Amino acid sequence: MALETELATYKRVLHQLRGDEGKFALIHDQDLIGVFGTYEDALNEGYKQFGLEVFLVKKIEACEQVQFVSRLFDQPCHT
Repeated sequence: MALETELATYKRVLHQLRGDEGKFALIHDQDLIGVFGTYEDALNEGYKQFGLEVFLVKKIEACEQVQFVSRLFDQPCHT
């Protein structure tokens, strides 16, 4: 699975990031590279340091919203 290591790293360091909620964490492999005020800043730094290598930019949230996405796009909406 892609980003498996980076997501595990995010979960491991989340307690350290509580004070930065709403900002964006840049994670490469098992390392927290930094915290940035905007998604774009974190993404740009990721490309600058790692090019096309795998890295994760994730919004720091104490409680993540669960989103449901269905693959049944041809079914009518039941709302």
